[in-house]
Amino acid sequence: MSLSPPSPAILRSRGAIITALGLTQIMAWGSSYYLPAVIAPAVSSDTGWPLAWVVGGLSLGLLVAGLISPRVGSSIERHGGRNVLAFSAGCIGVGQVGLAVAPNLAAYIAAWLIIGLGMGAGLYDAAFATLGRHYGHGARSAITTLTLFGGFASTICWPISAFLLEEVGWRGTCLVYAAVQLVIALPLYLVILPREAPKPPVKPGLNQATPALDGNPDLSIMIVLAATLTLAALISSTLSVHLLTILQGSGMALAAAVGLGALVGPSQVAARAIEMTIARYHHPILTKFASVTFVAIGVSALWAGMPVIPLALGFYGAGIGLESIARGTLPLALFGSNGYAKLMGRLAMPSLIAQAAAPSAGALLLERFGPHGTLAALSGLALANVILACGLGWRMLRRQQSQVQTR
Repeated sequence: MSLSPPSPAILRSRGAIITALGLTQIMAWGSSYYLPAVIAPAVSSDTGWPLAWVVGGLSLGLLVAGLISPRVGSSIERHGGRNVLAFSAGCIGVGQVGLAVAPNLAAYIAAWLIIGLGMGAGLYDAAFATLGRHYGHGARSAITTLTLFGGFASTICWPISAFLLEEVGWRGTCLVYAAVQLVIALPLYLVILPREAPKPPVKPGLNQATPALDGNPDLSIMIVLAATLTLAALISSTLSVHLLTILQGSGMALAAAVGLGALVGPSQVAARAIEMTIARYHHPILTKFASVTFVAIGVSALWAGMPVIPLALGFYGAGIGLESIARGTLPLALFGSNGYAKLMGRLAMPSLIAQAAAPSAGALLLERFGPHGTLAALSGLALANVILACGLGWRMLRRQQSQVQTR
């Protein structure tokens, strides 16, 4: 089989596509997932709506995102990501306008459901699927680069959101983010991404079919992969919401908890930068092993009450930073580029639903068992995920041995 090169237009625009997707990822995350952490208290104080429901809007949006993700993946598989990502920017922008003008809690929740459509069609999984659809097996470096951009989303957008909240209030903040989506992100997608995505290049000697989607031989691998990605999403989403509460529950002052929590972001970016320099030398399963191991070390160290909290948070941050890369590159390496976008849509569904449930589940754990018990539960889940990753590696090894024997 001869190597089919990508079209010259795609080669020429690779840097522009990755940069555009990186910038729009920062905008998308900042306009949706990371927004309630800053504005939710102000929304509740200004309107009198219960804080649990104000924050719960994000959970409902993530639920919608999970439910639509298989259709998103299928659409990207057929047509490429241009129209899907443009739809995402439109939905987030319209949803932000809905938040800004919401006269009551029902309208506020409805706006979050619209934003949920945008999150399902425009966050990491859709962006990874778009890159896989364009570049096939050559998408690994592009995906890794994209996560470097995404790692700065909270670092950039939280201070911006706080500044806007102080200057124009929470409704004005939502209108600014609506303008960012409709005036900047939407045109970027339409101008930079090609109208028609070409068939991705095929490497000689590689089976480009996606067994997980076609049927049975590797169904067990897909199930274990989905389970470990979902468990990782559950752990990281729970801690992203409740980390400061957990640290304060151990007797730490708020300012100290915020300062230590800020270490997670740089650790994510540093781990992704290192991965980008060494990725060519190893299979993505090793990235996955490192990810789950680092998360388990970090969470378990917090649970054990070890005095070096910055080190524990550094391990945890590095782990979730690598997880984002493994989430995009491991399915590509396991199942090939044919059907990759469709597969990413299916894998995203349980992960997004888990993220939707994580804030409420974490709050329940904190209420019932306190910070120490919550960390014990998360530590157990993190160790279980190490076992799942090892099981995934074992299944991969068995598949390779079986393929060698049949040749």
